[in-house]
This record gives sequence, structure tokens and C-alpha cells, in this order.
Amino acid sequence: MDQDQASALVTEDESVPAAPAQKKQDDRKKWYVIHTYSGYENKVKANLERRIHSMNMQDKIFRVLVPMEDEVEFKDGKRKITPKKVFPGYVLVEMDMDDGSWYVVRNTSGVTGFVGSPGSGEKPVPLQEKEVKTILKQMGIETPKLKIDFAKGDRIKVTSGPFFDFTGIVDDIQPEKEKVRALISIFGRETPVELEFYQIEKV
Repeated sequence: MDQDQASALVTEDESVPAAPAQKKQDDRKKWYVIHTYSGYENKVKANLERRIHSMNMQDKIFRVLVPMEDEVEFKDGKRKITPKKVFPGYVLVEMDMDDGSWYVVRNTSGVTGFVGSPGSGEKPVPLQEKEVKTILKQMGIETPKLKIDFAKGDRIKVTSGPFFDFTGIVDDIQPEKEKVRALISIFGRETPVELEFYQIEKV
């Protein structure tokens, strides 16, 4: 790699703010609770998922969940596991709340309204992150914990991407983004570069 090529790579890395854009989208993703007629939770989920696709709202409404948990009971001397609704009459929706996504959800057949709406015509309040984690953990679908085998100050080698085969020092670890910031020596100058976990290995 000559000097012009390396300079172009550094310039490209510094001029494309991909990470902040992704962070902005993630910040808008919130979980909300909608109320349904009891016994219609799964039907509402199916109705809403159909509307999401037919109205091209996949970039605004991400997941629809009916909170369930396995209940163990013993009947006729046998152990039986039965899925049970954790919150009968309620459905969880992960969405980017704006006028369009709000309209799609609240006008879905079987939805009687959002939980936590301050008043008529006002946007509802999202669930707190700790509440969401508790519910997802209860359902057995919590976000898997990452196993990170490197620490700040470790020497790493880049295994893919524009900085392939460069070595550097880990300066900062961002587990929530699955990224690290590494100081890579380019032309004798340490340059901070953001890399994905899968792009590096410990030397």
C-alpha cells in the first residue's frame, strides 16, 4: 500500500459518519405496550405484522411480541409444560414512534389503544429499558451476552476491511455497539480507527 492509498483510506474513514447514523436509529427504537381484547393477542400480532408489510413500515415497526412463559404443571401424574401469556390483553411493539407508525399500530384491528398515553392525540410513553430486559429475559429471548477476550491496551491485528493486516492498540471498547477504537500507526502517526469486533484478533 503506497502513501496515497493509505491517506485515501484514512480520509474515507473520517468522512463517512456511519456509526452515528446507526446510533441515531437505535436511539429511536423503543418498546411500547398496546392493549387488546383478551384472548385476541396472537390475532392482533398477526394483523399488525401483515399491516407492517403491506404498508412498508419495516423501517419503523421492528418487532411485535406477545409475552409468554412456560408454565410447568403436573396432571395425571405427568409433567406438562404449557405456554402461558404473561400479560393477558397486552402486546409489546418495538418501534420508532412517529405519526405514521403510531397510526398504523393504533388502527390495527383488535387494538384498543396504547398503554401510557398521556391524553387523546398525544404520543404514548415507552417502556423503560430495565422493564424491557426483565420481560425479554422472562421470555428467554434476552440479548446474548458478548464474550470479549481483549481489553484496553491489548495489541490487535486487523483481519478484514480497509485496514487489513495493520496492527494497533485497543484504546476503547464499546460492547453495546460491538466495536472498538484502536490506535493504528500510519506513517509513524497513531490514528484512531473504529473497528468491528469481528475485524480484529488479539496478537
